[in-house]
Amino acid sequence: MREVNVTGPTVEEAIESALSQLNITKDRAEITVIDPGKKAFFGLFGGKPAVVAVKETIDPVEEAKNFLIAVAKEMGVEASIEEKRSGREVEFNISGEKMALLIGKRGQTLNALQHLAQLVANRSSDQFVTILLDAENYRARRRETLSNLAKRLADKALRINRPVSLEAMPSYERKVIHAALVNQTDVETHSEGREPNRYIVISPK
Repeated sequence: MREVNVTGPTVEEAIESALSQLNITKDRAEITVIDPGKKAFFGLFGGKPAVVAVKETIDPVEEAKNFLIAVAKEMGVEASIEEKRSGREVEFNISGEKMALLIGKRGQTLNALQHLAQLVANRSSDQFVTILLDAENYRARRRETLSNLAKRLADKALRINRPVSLEAMPSYERKVIHAALVNQTDVETHSEGREPNRYIVISPK
C-alpha cells in the first residue's frame, strides 16, 4: 500500500498534489492532515505550508478482478471481466476465448474461481463482499438444466414411488432444485450429507 507526505500552500492543494503523485482518485485515498498550515501575514511573512499524508486504499473488488485475470492468464486464457455492483454483492462476467477451461466440468472450475475470488476480496476488507462469477451466461444455462433435471427426477420418483437422490451440488445449485419443485404438491425435497458432498433427495408425498 503506497503512502506519501506532501506539503502545499493549502490543505486542498497538498491533497491534490498527493493524489496526482499516487495517480489515484479521492475515493481511493485515506487522507490525514498533519498540519493545516498558516497563511502568511499580508502574504509576506509568518506563513506555514500545510502538510498531509495520503495513503492508497485497496479496492477489494478490483483486487479480486485482477486476481481472476492473472489466474486466467496462467491457464492460457486472455480474459476480460465486466463487473456489476449492487451494494456488497458484485457480479463478474468473464469473456474471452477458451471459456470452457474456466468453466470446467459442470462448472466446478468456475465455482472454485468464485470461491477464491471471494477470499481475495475479503482478506483486506472489513466489509464482507459477495462475489458471483459467471462466464458466457453459464449460470443461467445451468439453472435451466437443473430445473429440467429436477422435474424429470420428480416424475421418476412418482413413477417408481421411491425417493430419488441427486449428485452432490453446491448450495446455490441445490436452491435451484428446491425452487423448481416448490410448487409441485406431489413431491418434496430435502438435503442430506455434509458439505461439500451435500445432495438433494426428491421424495413422493
